[in-house]
This record gives sequence, structure tokens and C-alpha cells, in this order.
Amino acid sequence: MSTRNRTAAGVLALGLTLAGCTAGATEEPDGAVASPSPDPLTVLGPCPEQPDRPAEGAQTLPALDLACPGGGSLDLARAPGVPTVVNLWASWCGPCREELPLVQQLADAGGDRLAVVGVISRDGAPQAASFAADAGASFPSAFDGEGELMAELGLGALPYTYLLDADGGIAHVQVGPVADVAELEGLVAEHLGVTL
Repeated sequence: MSTRNRTAAGVLALGLTLAGCTAGATEEPDGAVASPSPDPLTVLGPCPEQPDRPAEGAQTLPALDLACPGGGSLDLARAPGVPTVVNLWASWCGPCREELPLVQQLADAGGDRLAVVGVISRDGAPQAASFAADAGASFPSAFDGEGELMAELGLGALPYTYLLDADGGIAHVQVGPVADVAELEGLVAEHLGVTL
């Protein structure tokens, strides 16, 4: 067999071997194929369902539809239906490390009267999952790995927290971190009329 034929045969054998592989699957030592690893961000809850009506108000968030690793999506062009806190966070954001547990406490206290969702911004899924686990955060968060929302809003740093009324209008913007959960609850009471 000539060198050319051996090379072609090798490429063909490699192609046939690779054709039997599935994306994300790994081979176990006993030859069995393991299923792909789940998305590490599924520790975060599913995003809440939203009414099928557009967001309205003097100011609204940009019309972006972001997937939520825990399930569903966060469609910023739609009204949330209940007063909502939208917290932009990322693993590379130092102040977010202190603030994320406070946002989780707010989410726990909110019940049916207040929705709390995050937007993971300019981050990788493994880094964000590790960060959320370290902070004990499981509130729903949408994934915006490329930072589209930050770009649309002209933001260069985090955290930013947007308080939206039930129609999707921006009632307040918190620039930078809050000091404690009482401050968050105070902002929600003052700007959204929800006392927790």
C-alpha cells in the first residue's frame, strides 16, 4: 500500500471512529458511553412565566430574550406581571460576592408578591455556577455570556439592580452593591410599594 493510500485509509478510519461519537459524551473505562454533563447552572431556579403583553413605562429594559439555564427564558420586552427585581451579576464582579447572598434573601422573602431574577453578564457558565454555589444563590438567573444587556445599557461595571413595576417600567436603578438585605427591602418598599 502506498503512503497516499495509507494516509487516506487512516483518515477514513478516524472519520468512522469519530462518527460514532456524540457531542458532549465521554467514554467510560468499560467502553460504555456516558451521557453529557448537565449544565452547571441548572442549580439556579427556572425563570418565572411572564404575561403575553409588552413591557410599558417611561423607561423599560432593552428588548432582549435571554435563556435561563434552570428553565424558561427572561424576555425583557414583556411585562413581568408582578413587581420584579433584576440583578445583573458575574463571577468577575468582586462586590457581587457580598451582594448575591442578599439578593437570595430578598428572593426567599418575596413569595408571590415580588419576583427576583438575575442576569449573569459577560461570564462563563462554569465560573458563574461555582460563584452562585459559593454564594448560596439559587434564585432564577438568565445567562447573557456575551454581555448584550450590559452593552445595550452602556454598563462597564457591576452590580446593577433594576426595580421594575408589574408593567415592566423601570421604577429605580441601584448602581453598585447594597449594604444589607434591609436596604434592598427598603428600596422595594419605596419604589415598588411591596413591603416584605
